[in-house]
Amino acid sequence: MKDFTHFDDKGQALMVDVGEKDVTVRVAVARGEISMNSATLDLILENRAKKGDVLGVARLAGIMAAKKTSDLIPLAHPLPLSSVKLEFFPDKERSVIEIESTVKVTARTGVEMEALTAVSVAALTIYDMCKAVDKAMVISCVRLMEKSGGRSGHFKRD
Repeated sequence: MKDFTHFDDKGQALMVDVGEKDVTVRVAVARGEISMNSATLDLILENRAKKGDVLGVARLAGIMAAKKTSDLIPLAHPLPLSSVKLEFFPDKERSVIEIESTVKVTARTGVEMEALTAVSVAALTIYDMCKAVDKAMVISCVRLMEKSGGRSGHFKRD
């Protein structure tokens, strides 16, 4: 197990110094899901929600969140993101919308937190836009699926 990098030798929190790292292309893919009543999923997919285009708004919210990650996560570095993409995969059988974000940067540190933040805020936005009709929705399984670039190399979840 690797040591935690966000603490100094006295146990105090610190922002990791990435100044000596190589600038490389870094990509991270994250996924999560929000489960709901089947009627809520139909409302979203048929674009009948009173607040408007739920998935369109969630996509924009996820993109905006990725761009603001360093404002939300205390030790995250501000990054000049090259690309943020969000995709939604409705599963009517399970009454779930899977959310996937892909974030890309050319920098000295990775974009895992940006990808995870994008998925989380997209899911929260879906919840917010539909809570009037379904307070029992559940956001779950937010996880890193893949990352590439940088010193630690490639990671892909099985």
